[in-house]
Amino acid sequence: MAAMTILEKFLQTIKRYDLFSRGDSVLVAFSGGADSTVLLSLLLEIRDKWDLDLCLGHFNHGLRKQSDEDEALVKETGQLLGLPVYTEGADVKAYSFEFGLNLEEAGRVLRYEFLEKTARKIKAQKIVTGHTQTDQAETFLIRLMRGSGRKGLSGIFPVVEGKIVRPLLGIEREEIEKYIVEKSLSFRVDESNLNKRFLRNRIRLELIPLLKKQYDPQIVTHLANTALLLQDEEVLLTRMTGDAAAEAIRTGDGEAYLDVVKLSKLPRAISRRVIRIFIENIKGDLRAISLHDVETIRELKEGKKAHLKKDLVLIRERNRIRLLREKDRRIEYSYSWDGKDLINIQEINLQFFADQIQKDKFTRKFDDLQGVMLDRDTLRFPLIVRNRQEGDRYHPCGAPGSKKIKEIFRARSIPPSARDKHPIFISGGEIVWVLGLPVSEKHKITDSTNTIFIIRCIH
Repeated sequence: MAAMTILEKFLQTIKRYDLFSRGDSVLVAFSGGADSTVLLSLLLEIRDKWDLDLCLGHFNHGLRKQSDEDEALVKETGQLLGLPVYTEGADVKAYSFEFGLNLEEAGRVLRYEFLEKTARKIKAQKIVTGHTQTDQAETFLIRLMRGSGRKGLSGIFPVVEGKIVRPLLGIEREEIEKYIVEKSLSFRVDESNLNKRFLRNRIRLELIPLLKKQYDPQIVTHLANTALLLQDEEVLLTRMTGDAAAEAIRTGDGEAYLDVVKLSKLPRAISRRVIRIFIENIKGDLRAISLHDVETIRELKEGKKAHLKKDLVLIRERNRIRLLREKDRRIEYSYSWDGKDLINIQEINLQFFADQIQKDKFTRKFDDLQGVMLDRDTLRFPLIVRNRQEGDRYHPCGAPGSKKIKEIFRARSIPPSARDKHPIFISGGEIVWVLGLPVSEKHKITDSTNTIFIIRCIH
């Protein structure tokens, strides 16, 4: 059987993935390089039969001395072919610095923003890019080295959101080069593609030639086919994950959270994907999120925090994993109180006032969240009113001995994020009361009490 021509492979990919409809308006991402030059040539070959309305889109990265020359060539090509040309440039270096991206990633973000904006402006149904089978193999190897999962190894999809299409994915770069020679096409050479400082270039110039020569002459095709198989499975898993995420990612108290009970019932592979969806929802992207981060969240214990980044902290409370908001961060405060004037704890928006009364004249009772009654004669002033500290413990009234306040909070289902809002009252270095908890055994009202010291809380 005769080998398929590059045009036949081009049409095969278009038909297999339904990349175009007859009469489509198509914005061609055209850099003037070899791949996009061949892409444009093949589109011109099928233009009449498919009734395609072609125009060119060029993004000037401004990273090379020849960038302006590339743009000029693109405009000249459009003029010669009678095709509309849309161009735009941006400071890719500044953008990469501002958002913490490498130059390649920053350029890709800005380029696609330009293409999508232009497509909306001219009402183009499709944006077509020149990604090849070799690009697919390179991407697979790069992500394999980074430890990517199935989704990452799926590589470059032939269709993205029904609009961005890649009809060269079945064509290897060697075929691109032969076609250029056969058609006597001229193109621009991007010398940065020869810079081995970049991983993709080292893979393209060193690793793939080595694999072809010493291991498998068809390595590019085989790696690309593996990516295509993973893409089909990815579509299925994405659908399954969507159903699971709808159950495990919930909303309550005005914020999204992960339901740990539902998450724990999912297969591990699906639960990881649900966690990634949750992170992307609250963070906006998955940049710098590793498998370790996902596993940390999946195995997070009750009351513990997961620090994914300096400014991104998740916490598990009452079988819910949620974003630790700024207002939940640890609150530090300490006041000296003589018990005479009203004390205002601004950090937690609570106020307390005190009163003294003879025991035989007091009959009203109230719970631990309203206030407390203490034996006045056991107290030493001033009292210290502060937030909790690690290792705090005291002897609650009625308990057999002292306990850690942290354990009492946990037993009473007071979440960690709320515990700093329960001030601790200290007399003579001893904890006498914690808002929401019982009075200290040593300072409770007894038959021998003469004067009751009452602390009331104003919420």
